[in-house]
Amino acid sequence: MTTVTFLGTGCMQPTKLRNHAGILLSYGNENILFDCGEGIQRQMRIAGIKPAKITRLCITHFHGDHVFGIAGLMSSMGADQFAKKLHIYGPKGTKKYLNYLWKSFATKDIIEHEVHEVNSGIFFENGLFSLEAQPLEHSTKCIGFKFKEKDKRRINVAKANKLGLEGPILGKLQQGKSVVVDGKTIKADEITSVVRGKVVSYITDTSLCNGVNKLAKEADLLIIEGTFLDDLKKNASESGHLTVKQAALVASQNNVKKLAITHLSQRYKSSADVASEARDYFDESVIAEDFMKIEL
Repeated sequence: MTTVTFLGTGCMQPTKLRNHAGILLSYGNENILFDCGEGIQRQMRIAGIKPAKITRLCITHFHGDHVFGIAGLMSSMGADQFAKKLHIYGPKGTKKYLNYLWKSFATKDIIEHEVHEVNSGIFFENGLFSLEAQPLEHSTKCIGFKFKEKDKRRINVAKANKLGLEGPILGKLQQGKSVVVDGKTIKADEITSVVRGKVVSYITDTSLCNGVNKLAKEADLLIIEGTFLDDLKKNASESGHLTVKQAALVASQNNVKKLAITHLSQRYKSSADVASEARDYFDESVIAEDFMKIEL
């Protein structure tokens, strides 16, 4: 199961209800944090999530509301005796910015980490999932991310039982391999069916561009900024952001299953108007709130 926890859903300035940007995706033993705004480690404590559980940190860009929490979080992970290596992914310039950060204070307990600068395409893959980046268009180098679970094969238990299949034989069939039983070849497609892996995409701080559509395509959950309502689309264009209407249309045009609008401007005290505009263009829309969880 994939669980997404919204730790920060606000924009440039935090409010009483919305923290700076931060989204945690949990999958098996992986806890992948997308962006790390100021106060994210406190949000994690409130949500009952231990900072030392984080395995990967994906940074979209280095505007303060997306990165001011990095130093504090990594210090706390060190204090919690984080015993692994944290992998950090971000756009070109990430190494430089982080080096500046470590020089800005008397570092203590900063954990072992490795920084990877990425731009487009799959940058991490194992037997369970892949991570992809695409360039976005903002006032500084910015990327969006896509998490894609690998497809799996589901066994038709009734057919397997009828043929007396069990143990390692079922394992091979789940891998898509044919097996020979009592001299008869059984193909994987006869006993199993392919279940498409879940796709979660995270897009924030961008104008409309090719990267937006590449990341959004066929997503089971699209987490995307809707900083302004459409009556302020000029403000959105000038600052390199999306309106709620634009975000909803992206979902509609890319066969998205569920849309979560995040990165709301602090001017919106209530999410009702935001929700109304989003659902005018895409029915399966929710407005992300701090500490909300979505399971896939």
